[in-house]
Amino acid sequence: MKIAYLFLNGELRGDKNFYLDFIKNHKGDIYCADGGANFCYELTLIPKEIYGDLDSIKDEVKEFYQEKKVKFIKFKIEKDYTDSELLLNEIQNKYDVIYCIAGLGGSIDHELTNINLLAKYSNLIFISEKEKIFKIDSDSKFNDMINTKISFVIFSDQVKGLTLKGFKYSIENLDIKKGEARCISNIIVENKANLLIKSGSLLCVIKEN
Repeated sequence: MKIAYLFLNGELRGDKNFYLDFIKNHKGDIYCADGGANFCYELTLIPKEIYGDLDSIKDEVKEFYQEKKVKFIKFKIEKDYTDSELLLNEIQNKYDVIYCIAGLGGSIDHELTNINLLAKYSNLIFISEKEKIFKIDSDSKFNDMINTKISFVIFSDQVKGLTLKGFKYSIENLDIKKGEARCISNIIVENKANLLIKSGSLLCVIKEN
């Protein structure tokens, strides 16, 4: 599996060692969208490339990575897409999974915009020490995750035929419309839990133990 890491300019939630260990155990290429380079620098990591208009990256960070011969791809400040979306457009088809770090937190408009990227980039997963967020639009399995807290948020206008098996709150062939909160704060209670869906998409939020 080919993996990439994308650093954004939100908040680096949790212990730094969590991210260092995760990246060590799941080898991949590192990319930064503008100010995300500051977090990458904080973790003493060397990215493959840094994208953006470079208005959020600290001077010392920029100078350090320039000395390390890291490639910078600079965009105009006035543009139709965010730095993160322009970066994702370049790398989305090159990797099986793209883990997004520091994509949550910060200003609420940026956080919501970042989460909304999941609608367009199906191989994107947001991670922090305490949570993992990704999109589901097909049947999914959750194995060996007993007692894990998990929520499903309606991401499309409507979800049809949702079934949950192996969860504390089971569901059978349920149709849900956006805005309804029927699938929040569930718990996996069996070694093999399954989600079945006929149409639509969900945001899956897993709370790490």
